[in-house]
Amino acid sequence: MVKKYRLIKLTQKVISIDSQNPPGKELKLAQFIEQDMRSLGLEVKTYTYAKGRPNIVATLKGSYPRAKAKKEAILLTPHFDTVPVGRGWSFDPFGGEISKGKLYGRGATDDKGNLASCMEVMRSLVEDKVSLKKDVIMAATVDEETGSHYGIIPLLEKKVLQPKLALVMDSTEFDAVVAQKGLIHGRIQIFGKKAHGAYNWRGIDAIDIATRVIQRLNKLKYPYKKHKLLHPPTMNIGVIHGGDKVNMVCDFVEFSFDTRFLPGTTHTEVLRRIRAEIQKETKKFKIEIDDIQQPYEVRANHPFVQTYLKQCRRLKCKAEVKGSEGATVITFFKKHNIIAFATGFGAHETAHTTDEYIYVKSLYSGTKVLEEYIKEYDGLEASA
Repeated sequence: MVKKYRLIKLTQKVISIDSQNPPGKELKLAQFIEQDMRSLGLEVKTYTYAKGRPNIVATLKGSYPRAKAKKEAILLTPHFDTVPVGRGWSFDPFGGEISKGKLYGRGATDDKGNLASCMEVMRSLVEDKVSLKKDVIMAATVDEETGSHYGIIPLLEKKVLQPKLALVMDSTEFDAVVAQKGLIHGRIQIFGKKAHGAYNWRGIDAIDIATRVIQRLNKLKYPYKKHKLLHPPTMNIGVIHGGDKVNMVCDFVEFSFDTRFLPGTTHTEVLRRIRAEIQKETKKFKIEIDDIQQPYEVRANHPFVQTYLKQCRRLKCKAEVKGSEGATVITFFKKHNIIAFATGFGAHETAHTTDEYIYVKSLYSGTKVLEEYIKEYDGLEASA
């Protein structure tokens, strides 16, 4: 059974091990996770795609024939890197101090509380000798905070992970995230012509052009189907660079954009419309794409989702289906035709903040929900 005292101590332990990213200091914590999972007699493998940054994959094997047990597997995947600590903390960011029911530390909500929850569930299942037919896999990954390029992405691309269901443990207070927007991160380069500032008519001011382009992009609308869990599409201009000197006409400006779009809209259509708006102001431009993530959605009434919500209700934990305006790693499972949704037990709006915390009550209750969900999932028919 899940043991509260042990869970708290484990959460405090993983918080105490620095795994800030950047710079990507995950090795020490990876070694602790690997050792802890090996102590349970599980099959544990490490997969490293950047030096000193191993991902840990631990498998509790089910009783089905091997091929079927793997095919029907459930994946629990927390990440164990954190954003940098930053300044201004009232509590030791690596101390795991408990005050008024809150356990404080960098990563308490994002995502070390969820990591400890998964580790405790694996231990509880082993200790209780729970008879499961399907494999239960825990993949603790690196690099989530800077794009997952050395974590969940290569694990999926190289087919290390091929579960029936992926439960992304990186959300807050029990809600099931079943839909999220797609994103495009890119840079738009505007080209002008240099001239002396005193004779500006001899030049072409890239700053002036960029200003007009930005105004157009901020007003840009493209067709979309309304979504009950998500807000309309957004456009944000986040960074701008340009110009050499106050008395020179600027001949080059580059600015970055972040646009989020809904399920049912393609990234090619979004880019087509962005390009069309720029062309209304200039023909001399270039678009550099830094990242594209597709929107994702699993239906809210899917048996896997409804079974999770049922367990939350049974254990008196409030949970709803939600959409994510930002990007979680559930989007990476779409390409591989793996059903995925995100949940977790952190505290709302504390991720990445100073004095980050998780409620001890939520951590304990959520871990019990997670264990019961795995048992219920094991009994669902393969056709679900």
